This record gives sequence, structure tokens and C-alpha cells, in this order.
Amino acid sequence: MVKITPISKSNPQDRAADNKFYAQVISSGKTDLERLAYLVAHQSTVREGDCYAVILSLIHNIVDELKQGKIVKLDKLGTFNISVSSEAEETADEVTANSVKDVRIKFRPDKRIKSSLNIKTINFTTSDKV
Repeated sequence: MVKITPISKSNPQDRAADNKFYAQVISSGKTDLERLAYLVAHQSTVREGDCYAVILSLIHNIVDELKQGKIVKLDKLGTFNISVSSEAEETADEVTANSVKDVRIKFRPDKRIKSSLNIKTINFTTSDKV
């Protein structure tokens, strides 16, 4: 069950307009690597410590591959890639590594995950908590 709460937001293109209310998800907690390792271990014959080590290794290798400028595709999970924000330069020749101001990791879920999480597969309930 996913809890939602109404949140008031202004229209950024018309600040004079009245605020409208939109649904916002309320997190019900966090799941960390240890919990994922525990869950995987109890769904297989692999020990929890081994699962944890494999997940940590996977993360390490994803980061290394991204640092090499590669797109990392994990079938049935999704695709990771990096994007950058940079300063605007007057000419193409002025764009250098020093122009880069921030790096982000982008994730695009695989079709299977996307189709598993949709309006028809999630039960929503409202809450007053923000």
C-alpha cells in the first residue's frame, strides 16, 4: 500500500494563479543493502553474507563502468548512464572538462519493471501526514 497526501503547489508559469493540490507519495521507510541481501538469501540457497558481497561488488563495478563513460544495462532491471551539466560557452572550442559543473547518474528502468509498477498494480491510500 502506498500512502499519498495532498500538497499545495503554485503554477510556476502563473504565480498569480491560485495554488492547486497534487498527490505526493509518503515514504513508508527505506530498504538498505543488508535488507535486500536478507531478502535474496531467504528466496534462494545463497547465504546472506554472499548476497551482500555480490551486491556491493555489483555497485562498485557499475560505478567503475560509468566512470569509463559506458552505459550500464542490467537486463530486467534497467540502464544507468551519466549526464553532466556545464557552463555555457560561446564557441565549441571553449567547451573543456573545466566547463563541467556537475555529474548525475541517470537510471531508466527496464520495460518489465516499468510495467510492473503502474497505476493498476499499486494500491493507494490517503494520509494527512506530509
